[in-house]
Amino acid sequence: MRLVFNDQTFSFELLRTLSYAPYGGADIGECLLTANRIEEGNFESWYKEWHATAERVHSLAESALAAGQRVSAREAYLRASNYYRTAEFFLHGNVHDSRILSTWENSRITFWQAAQLMDTPVEQVNIPYEGTNLTGYLYKVDDSNKPRPTLIIHGGYDSTGEELYFGGAAAAIQRGYNCLTFEGPGQGSAIRLQQLPFRPDWEKVVTPVVDYACTRSEIDPQRIALMGISFGGYLAPRAAAYEQRLAACIANDGLYTFRFSEMGRPFMIANGKKDVQPTDYEEVIRKIMNQHSGVRWAIENGMFTFQASSLMELVHKTEPYSLEGVAELITCPTLICEAEADLFFAGQPQRLYDALTCSKTFMKFTAEDGAEEHCHFGALLLFNHRLFEWLDRTLEINSYNSQPAYRAQ
Repeated sequence: MRLVFNDQTFSFELLRTLSYAPYGGADIGECLLTANRIEEGNFESWYKEWHATAERVHSLAESALAAGQRVSAREAYLRASNYYRTAEFFLHGNVHDSRILSTWENSRITFWQAAQLMDTPVEQVNIPYEGTNLTGYLYKVDDSNKPRPTLIIHGGYDSTGEELYFGGAAAAIQRGYNCLTFEGPGQGSAIRLQQLPFRPDWEKVVTPVVDYACTRSEIDPQRIALMGISFGGYLAPRAAAYEQRLAACIANDGLYTFRFSEMGRPFMIANGKKDVQPTDYEEVIRKIMNQHSGVRWAIENGMFTFQASSLMELVHKTEPYSLEGVAELITCPTLICEAEADLFFAGQPQRLYDALTCSKTFMKFTAEDGAEEHCHFGALLLFNHRLFEWLDRTLEINSYNSQPAYRAQ
């Protein structure tokens, strides 16, 4: 799927931003106009144009709020938050760039301003974690404190807590689920403010989140599901292998290994190098980075989120990220999603599915559905339709007699 850009990475990130339109995170004309101002493949141009759009929409939100126009203010704040997130996306090549923090903070601030104007309750939460806290949001169907089935969502390699509203929380509360989202090490505020990098033993992250969830009267402890998005398709199954209180696990999309040594091997072979030596690896990948915006971004973001000072250090830090000998330990029902034309995880969902011994479902999204891109961007309504059908059956929601209290906004 190509949208405006021939550059695959720019096209995909535009599609990602635009995909949040059904949940209030984008307006089609704003996105297309912004994209057409961007110099293809130029990270600085990407930042400049998306930031300009974010500021313009942010101003619309402020004016609407001052005029007492609650709905218009909420809508504009939500779009501004997503556009600020998009603007910041390619900045991680220079970890000292002050715009990383300021632009991300604008995305977070505008989202919270929108959240306070929503028709359903939203609460900022701090989850105790190893002497500090992880930040998150608790989205509730209503303020009754009735215990409801709850979907816990975390992102992956580059997502933020605010993006998770568009990526699942909005759909959950529409269907009568409470939703708890959080940012773990390597993500959002944890990496930007606390300098906590990714860790492979993600159960050490999820278990404190489940501990917290079980203290909340609004959450039914018997009906807690966990969904990980993108790189979260490795992290969530890893956690589910050791956290026994989960009633279901969703990998969107499934990921069996996340090793840069493996991901770099196709590039090595394409360049005629079958025996991968460290010096060869760096030389070839550096050349590819100069020619391929997706590889450049993946390396730069990896060094940022794993706190690696060199390409080879990043390779070494990702070596433990495998579910070999771990996937078999998962006992809860597990949904593995696959995108037919996944740019990042081709073949990985099937590897994970095959390794599972628990009750399992393989859900493929195809080009015929318009849902073939990574994490099914461009077809989130369809994705949520199929996801929550599965989750309702798995958690026996019909017998639970939980009725959505969502009001159209």
